[in-house]
Amino acid sequence: MMKKQYVILALLMVTMQFAQAQFTLDGEFRPRAEYRNGYGGIIPDAADAGFGISTRMRLNAGYATDAYKFYVSLQDVMVWGENKQIVPDDSNNSFGVFEAWAELNLGEGFSTKLGRQSIVYDDQRIFGGLDWAQQGRNHDAALLKYNKGKFMMDVGLAFNQDYESPAGFQSTSTTYATTGNFSYKTMQYLYLKQAWDSFSGSLLVLNNGFQEVDGTSNLQTFGTHLDYKTGAFGVAVNAFIQTGDRQNEVAVKGAHLLGLDVTYKASAKVGLGAGLEIISGNDADAGETGAFFPLYGTNHKFNGFMDYFYVGNHANSVGLFDIHVSANFKLNDTSSLLVKALNFSGEQELASGEKSLGTELDLVYSKQFKGYALKLGYSQMFANDGMYELKEVTKSDAADMQNWAWAMLVIKPKFLN
Repeated sequence: MMKKQYVILALLMVTMQFAQAQFTLDGEFRPRAEYRNGYGGIIPDAADAGFGISTRMRLNAGYATDAYKFYVSLQDVMVWGENKQIVPDDSNNSFGVFEAWAELNLGEGFSTKLGRQSIVYDDQRIFGGLDWAQQGRNHDAALLKYNKGKFMMDVGLAFNQDYESPAGFQSTSTTYATTGNFSYKTMQYLYLKQAWDSFSGSLLVLNNGFQEVDGTSNLQTFGTHLDYKTGAFGVAVNAFIQTGDRQNEVAVKGAHLLGLDVTYKASAKVGLGAGLEIISGNDADAGETGAFFPLYGTNHKFNGFMDYFYVGNHANSVGLFDIHVSANFKLNDTSSLLVKALNFSGEQELASGEKSLGTELDLVYSKQFKGYALKLGYSQMFANDGMYELKEVTKSDAADMQNWAWAMLVIKPKFLN
């Protein structure tokens, strides 16, 4: 009888432990088919349009107690047909750890978050998760966090290193060989945000150190995001500047980004938007640049879904002046349609003196089903002379139609919550 009591007591203690903690297990299956006939740049008439299907698979597990939180996200991005039949391994090495972090509760509103993580702030203009891209974006970093009421503060630190062999772990060198896409050797930032009833404002102070032969080039980004909402009306402002040195020791002077977006909910089924964004281009002397680059933001969200600007491109060019309008229609309880038009010009003139680049039209239809969602998109670029010059394809050689279409299925099962 006494043994049964001990067993019951032990089971109760285990049950109480799991009751005090929270364990979650969920996943994502996201195949996307794309027809690319001018996505990312002007396609020549002699080139064939591209078509392919990719799939993102994620398995996410989280565990939370009063003392700490733990999270891991395993990911594989697969392009249909990229692996040979009966190959015993993943030959494209796409399987990996997207996130793996622990957050320790330090008390009094303080915590520290360590490991591989998505860093997302405000409207994702400088720091974003880049969820549209199948691979997403992450950072290996340590954060000291403070959150109390409507005020928050994050201090972020990162020191990146790559080892070519196990022996390299004991090397005295800390040279970082990974380059491209503003991959940084070091990062330090301070993020502050205060919210009120209808207004919020944030401040970002960011330094990125890029590996050079004899040390690092350090690029500083400073700025603010302001957000005001009252009733059906909303206004958001971005204002950022960059200074210091970008990769390859190029001095940055006068680089800036200014953005304004106004939203209005005309009715329960119609939301309207209008805005503009000015991103400075290269108007500096040789060895310098005045071009701003929005670094680790979700750039796909801002300057057209066809990704002609700041998505692995346009890093030290003529900048951008983007004027856009949009309408979001709620068709019924489960479906919606986004219509967006964007007009592009260079912030600086091209070599010919041309500034006008063109107009893009984006359409996205979303439909929610029981347990999954379907998204369909179509975009078309109406290029002006400046766009052909910028993308280095003559108008006579370019295809008459520059468009992109896609279909995406999103399933997010919750195995345990």
